[in-house]
Amino acid sequence: MSEKDIEKEISAIKARNKRVETDKAWETSWTRRICIMVLTYAVVVLYSMTISKISNAWLSSLVPVMGFLLSTLSLKLIRGLWEKHR
Repeated sequence: MSEKDIEKEISAIKARNKRVETDKAWETSWTRRICIMVLTYAVVVLYSMTISKISNAWLSSLVPVMGFLLSTLSLKLIRGLWEKHR
């Protein structure tokens, strides 16, 4: 392998690592969580008001949103336990 090939390979690895780091940062970001929560809330409110005719749809639609938030917060703990026993 030539020095030029090695440099290309190192550059490719660095670029990949940067993409992976960015993806991981996005997956754990509050921006992503809040976007998902807002979109989930909007869809559930719309569904509750039009299809199921649930009274007080604004309040009852918070249930899945809070479930999502709690699941994202607890996943760090669960992942830590999984990594420890892997």
